[in-house]
Amino acid sequence: MTAYVFPGQGAQFVGMGHDLYEQHPAAKQLFERANEILGFSITDIMFNGTDEQLKQTAVTQPAVFLHSVISALCLGEKFQPAMVAGHSLGELSALTAAGCLDFEDGLRLVAKRAAAMQKACEANPGGMAAIIALGDEQIEQICTEVSTDEAIVVPANYNCPGQLVISGHTAAIEAACAKMKEAGAKRALPLPVSGAFHSPLMLPAQEELAAAIAATEFHAPKCPVYQNVDGQAHTDPEEIKTNLLRQLTGAVRWTKEVNAMVEAGATEFVECGPGKVLQGMIAKICKGNENVSARGVAE
Repeated sequence: MTAYVFPGQGAQFVGMGHDLYEQHPAAKQLFERANEILGFSITDIMFNGTDEQLKQTAVTQPAVFLHSVISALCLGEKFQPAMVAGHSLGELSALTAAGCLDFEDGLRLVAKRAAAMQKACEANPGGMAAIIALGDEQIEQICTEVSTDEAIVVPANYNCPGQLVISGHTAAIEAACAKMKEAGAKRALPLPVSGAFHSPLMLPAQEELAAAIAATEFHAPKCPVYQNVDGQAHTDPEEIKTNLLRQLTGAVRWTKEVNAMVEAGATEFVECGPGKVLQGMIAKICKGNENVSARGVAE
């Protein structure tokens, strides 16, 4: 069984999607429609912009979404997923590719999500850090010990065994990183991100996005969608909407998601979108399981 997975923010690179634009008339049409919907030429930035331009959240999230969804749609009849999942932003790509969201509705929600998250970052400054080679339970305990009413830090991305990202106020991140190293973490690295994603600091974004999600029509997807907040399969549109909203302030349980997909019969993971980040994570999650493979959509 084949599972299609979709990356999140951070996978972007200048030039992404240009081959799709040039080689597939349907892709070109979707990219041009995206320019109209967004009100600026995102294709100019994606194809010919600078790294700095592409790093802006309002650009990055729609860019990764477009590359990911159009990569899947260009497969045509070959796109027959048994299940789909996406990492953070990628969950919206997965929902759109699986037919739960129309392309235009998906893009509008991504643009709204990006704008709401950027505003939340400005209102509640914070950051994230990757903790390498320390147990999940130890990381969770240290976050609890360090957090105060004024400065919180929480586990944000359970990416794969030995790699967990924490998120929160800068002071709490720094204190937690120091304790993580004392506890034996190989590394505790602050990440170059604009805010504390997947933490309570994103509550203003969650409130802003709630109205947009409520006003958008969600359809039953063509296959089960595994969601970040609980790592489980969902097909009910109302459950999907609730989980999508919870994801903004909740942790991305990617390890649990991948394991659940393997338990459900997934033997091949195909990453749709820029980069190979998810393939690397899946290889670590499924290490030792010779029945599971991961590749990019063009391979």
